[in-house]
Amino acid sequence: MRRREFITLLGGAAAAWPLAARAQQAERVRRIGMLQPLDADDPEAQLRVSAFNGRLKELGWSDGSNVRIDYRWASGDAVRMRAQAAELVSVKPDVILGVSTPVVAALRQETLTIPIVFVQVIDPVAAGFVISLARPGGNVTGITNFEFTVGGKWLETLKEISPQLVRVAVLYKPPSAANSIQNDSGLSQGPADPSAVRLLMRQTASARRFLAAMIGGGTLGGSPNVRH
Repeated sequence: MRRREFITLLGGAAAAWPLAARAQQAERVRRIGMLQPLDADDPEAQLRVSAFNGRLKELGWSDGSNVRIDYRWASGDAVRMRAQAAELVSVKPDVILGVSTPVVAALRQETLTIPIVFVQVIDPVAAGFVISLARPGGNVTGITNFEFTVGGKWLETLKEISPQLVRVAVLYKPPSAANSIQNDSGLSQGPADPSAVRLLMRQTASARRFLAAMIGGGTLGGSPNVRH
């Protein structure tokens, strides 16, 4: 994700914090937790931290002054992610920023009371984090940068561009659920004649495999007209 896009997401996330909490910032130092799935020295992770701190300052929060920020890093390890989530919850922050679906899942296993704000979560409803996008409920809220219901429109557009379209490959990275991608996105409900298009759902565990699948359709069970 580009730095500017991440700043926009973080700005929206910060705005989601209760106004009452911000109004009381003079009473005591607030505490924020942030859990990322990356290493602490990862360039992308550091850009996120920089963007987060910059936006907080714009909103009147300064680390070490009226707020303390506790950073935790999962380093791409599921076991470490759960441990870091438990450790972060144990310090009882006022709010936690969770980056990515696995991170938020780990945090929710540790607390149902501390507010969790998420970014980079593709489908918070399907993941069980929120009841609905309009009314999240519970202790989790945030911003998703993907709208699944446009999936049907994708197929309609592809069909308009290429009327002879009969197969479309959908490449996704685990742990995304193929059924969720297909059903929740509306891919199975468009275009107008769904029987005219066959969806080929295929996992790609790495960027290298993704590129290989894009270049050659031999492993996709029949070369598709279009790969997404």
